[in-house]
Amino acid sequence: MRVIKNTLYVTTPGSYLSLDGENVVISRDRDEVGRVPIHLLQGIIVFGYSSASPALMGKCAENSIEISFLTMHGRFLGRFSGEVKGNVLLRREQYRIADDAQRSLDIAKSFILGKLFNSRWVIERTARDYPMRADSEKLKKASEQIYNLMKQVENCPNDGVLRGIEGDAASIYFQVFDEMILRQKEDFKFSVRNKRPPLDPVNALLSFAYTLLAHEAAWALSAVGLDPYVGFLHKDRPGRLSLGLDLMEEFRSVLADRFVLTLINKNQVKRGDFSYKENGAVYLNDNGRGEVLKLWQKKKAEAITHPFTKEKMQWGMVIFVQAQLLARYIRGDLDAYPPLMWK
Repeated sequence: MRVIKNTLYVTTPGSYLSLDGENVVISRDRDEVGRVPIHLLQGIIVFGYSSASPALMGKCAENSIEISFLTMHGRFLGRFSGEVKGNVLLRREQYRIADDAQRSLDIAKSFILGKLFNSRWVIERTARDYPMRADSEKLKKASEQIYNLMKQVENCPNDGVLRGIEGDAASIYFQVFDEMILRQKEDFKFSVRNKRPPLDPVNALLSFAYTLLAHEAAWALSAVGLDPYVGFLHKDRPGRLSLGLDLMEEFRSVLADRFVLTLINKNQVKRGDFSYKENGAVYLNDNGRGEVLKLWQKKKAEAITHPFTKEKMQWGMVIFVQAQLLARYIRGDLDAYPPLMWK
């Protein structure tokens, strides 16, 4: 069994990452501020404009550790990875499927079916566990509407209709998202999903969690030999991790959204963890970002039983297992790709 490793997050602008033996060293103004054994890492995410030494980048390439560079607010800038791993025949078949509208649609349906199923489960769990604090009838109605959309996925004729179904389901889901926020209602009011830029603390948290999730998905796909840039639902666009975005769809609600709701409902984030810009944009500040990243690592370490393989594993491993299942389907080892349907 593959062991899930940690992600090193560097959040201080102007940091310099270097190599000392088998350790990643983080320096600021020539002073060492941290060091991490490289064998513990699956990836490095650098926020802000920092740099890394050629020696460290070479070592990361040798150990299949990817380095991603983001702005302080989480906008993707670029990523460094070493030699492509995996069977070239797997990627060639991936590319063939991506060029085939029907075969791409078959996989895309699975991604969306998993997303809708998990969205319903998140809604239903809130209605079940908090009937006195949330509007259960409103939540149950939204769940039923999404269920009706799920029944349309199987016979969906093309990707345009599929995107329409997904969009309708997302609209229904976010219309009741505020009902699932049970505490700190004054500071964490949600009305509509916005992202470029996020205009309130809840949207800031959602955007940040989705950024982290997208990179987890991309790493998992690279690890099993797939190309994270060539997707089946999200089409090719320069610099976009299209297959990573595909894979993360089934994890959005059940992992990222539940994580955000837990942060708010357990008072793990406060209004003071955000910065408010003159143009209305809202982002996590340095303190808030650091706390959220620490709790994200803990979330990935939580154990569950995978609904398809029936194995007990960490949440961070579930993403890797789904990437493996997708690779097995593309190779022809499975009759269909089994999306994550968590309950």
